[in-house]
Amino acid sequence: MLGEGIDVCSIEELHQLENQLERGLTRIRAKKLTFLIVFNYFQYQLLREEIDKLKEEERNLIKENKELNEKLSGMGAIVVASSSSTLTSSEVNTDGNDNMEVETGLFIGPPEPRQSKKIYPQS
Repeated sequence: MLGEGIDVCSIEELHQLENQLERGLTRIRAKKLTFLIVFNYFQYQLLREEIDKLKEEERNLIKENKELNEKLSGMGAIVVASSSSTLTSSEVNTDGNDNMEVETGLFIGPPEPRQSKKIYPQS
């Protein structure tokens, strides 16, 4: 296998040894290919199962989102999203008739005049 001690071999023995090595390599390559095919098949199966689980989770989330949207629209509430703040329960007032009031810093009317400060350069 390692080529040691072949100095004393005849040409016929070397041809036989070469044929045996080629047959052995062919068997090894076939087993390696079979292993790779089986390994890739199992990898494919695992990925397929993961994709199926994620699709099921997506369907459940879509269903849950739809149900929550239906509940929300059934309450007649208007939702205003704000990235700068979150409303606390004390800022939201309901009167029991599904009417909702939200306190904000907004007001109707002209803006209040600003007081300006004069800054003098220091000498």
